[in-house]
Amino acid sequence: MALRGAALLLAATIVPSLAAAFAASLTFDGRTIGMDAETIPRCTNAGLSVLQNVSGTTVISLTVSGLPSACGSATLQVTVNNLITSSGGTATVPSGGGQVTVTLGTAVAITAAEQVDLVLTGP
Repeated sequence: MALRGAALLLAATIVPSLAAAFAASLTFDGRTIGMDAETIPRCTNAGLSVLQNVSGTTVISLTVSGLPSACGSATLQVTVNNLITSSGGTATVPSGGGQVTVTLGTAVAITAAEQVDLVLTGP
């Protein structure tokens, strides 16, 4: 029994010491492990005009205008959320900019509160 206790005591002191020694030999460099800084270019900082196209009491599409030519060929993603239903769609911005109409996947009922999100991806 004493031998077993001595073996457990020895293991309890050696294993953590080996783990600490191994960890101490590792080197970490904050510049190379998962750190990065990217500058994301924007095609516009200007405000865009958004017009909801309705059918009866639902929004069926959105027309976004004021898109500069720098946004040409970007993908415009639109989402409309009325806190009950959310729907979205995508369209490609014409090469010269201007305006684009995005049809929603599902019509969204017009309510007292709506959220419209626009995301331009690309060009």
